[in-house]
Amino acid sequence: MVFTPRAVTRFIVQMINPKLGESIFDPACGTGGFLACAVDELKDQVKTSDDYTKLQNSVRGVEKKQLPHLLCTTNMLLHGIEVPKNIKHGNTLNQPLSSWDDDDMVDVIVSNPPFGGTEEDGIEKNFPAEYQTRETADLFLQLIIEVLKKKGRAAVVLPDGTLFGEGVKTKIKKLLLDECNLHTLVRLPNSVFAPYTSIKTNILFFEKGTPTKEVWYYEVPLPENVKAFNKTKPMKLENFDACTDWWGEGKSISAKTKRKNRQENQYAWKVDIQEIIDRNYNLDIKNPHVGEVISHDPEQLLADYSKQQDDMNKLRDQLKNILAAALTNKAGE
Repeated sequence: MVFTPRAVTRFIVQMINPKLGESIFDPACGTGGFLACAVDELKDQVKTSDDYTKLQNSVRGVEKKQLPHLLCTTNMLLHGIEVPKNIKHGNTLNQPLSSWDDDDMVDVIVSNPPFGGTEEDGIEKNFPAEYQTRETADLFLQLIIEVLKKKGRAAVVLPDGTLFGEGVKTKIKKLLLDECNLHTLVRLPNSVFAPYTSIKTNILFFEKGTPTKEVWYYEVPLPENVKAFNKTKPMKLENFDACTDWWGEGKSISAKTKRKNRQENQYAWKVDIQEIIDRNYNLDIKNPHVGEVISHDPEQLLADYSKQQDDMNKLRDQLKNILAAALTNKAGE
């Protein structure tokens, strides 16, 4: 299990800006970091006994593994949810997508679904045929799109592989961009999830109900004189300050979430939907304001080498097939 750094959960919940009375859901809630942050945000809005009741019913979560589920339940108790009955033990993906009804729909989803793994045989059958895959992150993204109410909003942590992946991934990204407004994609530094994984990750912020017209990218840099985050020196909330300042006009978060008058700068750039379509829905778009950076990180170099080897093997197989076909045709003449 990969634990989401507190700075990331707090930044996400801060920018999503949950409101008392909204339903807030994490379909892969782990120990409950996102939900705890959401409860903390909502507590400041409690003024009456009715408000307190709304708070008690505000958060929902599902966790597959027993120990994290127990820790999440405890976490909710410690944050003032007296009876955390809406924290379920199970696999959210076990339920057919078509069986989610209006009562299951939610206003807000904040999540870091598992990535880099696959689901057991049969889970993919819970999803429409054209979107079936066993890759966990792809299934969760579909589920999140489905479960959001119209005008609902989400922030989801996803790996680079989702951004540039093809095949079913392309279809899922098209679904996302057609059904939701993917207004902001925050690119995180490589080492945010160290030591659990070195996979590069992103936060996708989107709202359901209107198609995407443009995507704003923001690349969060490493702090000056810091080569990488690690377990003893993790990312801090203040590392998002420049992104928070850029997010939109106004000093309050409520004003910022309207995302008015955003400007391009060395870390921020805007991409029109047509460019994304022309790229076959490849969302892995590099910062145009920064030249190509040569990485000397061993893990990155090994990953690049592995990809090059895969590409070479695919090309070799294609050449073999072409040659075999040509020889077969010649023999048949």
